[in-house]
Amino acid sequence: MHGSIPSKAREEGRSRATRRLAEADADVWRLIGLEDDRQTTGLQLIASENIASGAVREAVGSVLTNKYAEGTPGKRYYSGCEVADEVEALAQSRAKQLFSTDYHVNVQPHAGTQANLAVYQACMKPGDRILGLDLNQGGHLSHGFKLNQSGKLYEAHFYTLSKDTDRLDYDSIARVAAEVKPKLILAGASAYPRLIDFARFGEIAKSVGALFHADIAHIAGLVAAGLHPTPFGHADFVTTTTHKTLRGPRGGLVFCKPEFQKAVDSSVFPGMQGGPLEHEIAGKAVAFGEGLQPAFKEYQGRVLTNARALADELKGRGWRLVTDGTDNHLMLVDLGGVIDGAEAQDRLAKRRIFANKNLIPWDTRPANKPSGIRLGTPAMTTRGLDENDFREVARIVDDVLRGRENEIDARVAALARG
Repeated sequence: MHGSIPSKAREEGRSRATRRLAEADADVWRLIGLEDDRQTTGLQLIASENIASGAVREAVGSVLTNKYAEGTPGKRYYSGCEVADEVEALAQSRAKQLFSTDYHVNVQPHAGTQANLAVYQACMKPGDRILGLDLNQGGHLSHGFKLNQSGKLYEAHFYTLSKDTDRLDYDSIARVAAEVKPKLILAGASAYPRLIDFARFGEIAKSVGALFHADIAHIAGLVAAGLHPTPFGHADFVTTTTHKTLRGPRGGLVFCKPEFQKAVDSSVFPGMQGGPLEHEIAGKAVAFGEGLQPAFKEYQGRVLTNARALADELKGRGWRLVTDGTDNHLMLVDLGGVIDGAEAQDRLAKRRIFANKNLIPWDTRPANKPSGIRLGTPAMTTRGLDENDFREVARIVDDVLRGRENEIDARVAALARG
């Protein structure tokens, strides 16, 4: 199936621009077609992925890709940036409106990691201490991992989850912060299925004289929709990616309190990057505009409802979930030694079900063969699946992991068709 060419119907439905690609470069066109086929005929359960709209993709593929626009709106180093200025200003305005904030926002970061590194550079010197969630407990590479620049440039310290509940233990975090006395405290995760109390993090940071940085890359769409507590008003800096639950193009954002505006902007450029990707920024503007529509909040509500249905069905079939469930778009499944995470990922992928292996808190297995898998609902919710569909997704995942056939391919195809 992976080697097949997309169906004739799909080929005929391609845009004129795509037909130009087919004529100009058949190899790339074929590969893009195969990826389109993979995305539309399988179940996309990777929690960090979503499906950008046709309007977002059209903006990203626009003539704005031709324009260099180093600097910020009104303060560029090249001529001919008048339109780029308007595009970027529109993205900034919509981002602030989407998150109901008066914080300054820089929409130029190419990705979430660049956004995080820009914050660090804006407020710290090499060797300063940072405190974040341990990567092995659900944190992120850019929160101080030793092989990431954040771990090489800064003295990274980590807090962990409760061994009893696998949840954030704010009293324990406060004790660690008092001992470490970091310059910056980070809140945010790539694999944490429960709500984060940003207000409490803000109190902890103030108690030790630290700055507070909230990384909401995974939950940004839920925050924007008012379905997760907001970090705005509590954090000095807020970063996010623009895909995942925001459903935009791949990229990053940095919000900051007004007093940090100059430092953040100069940290992004020229500190971290050269020319901004104005075509991606246009795609961000489109996505933020979509996020301001009533349908966006309805979508985020379905993401949560579907996640709970998926979690409940998996639990009902005997799988232990980290924290015993989810408050957001993702969940961690403890495979309990039935199968390791790498084998589970591969076994699912062979049936066109795409998830990712993942460490669980206090995992005793290595990262390349961890004890868990991470599942998420954003992409297939975008595709139109509802609660009943996700219960069937859980049954399919259960059958595949336990080695039961039960017409898996036909069941996956039926869900993928919608």
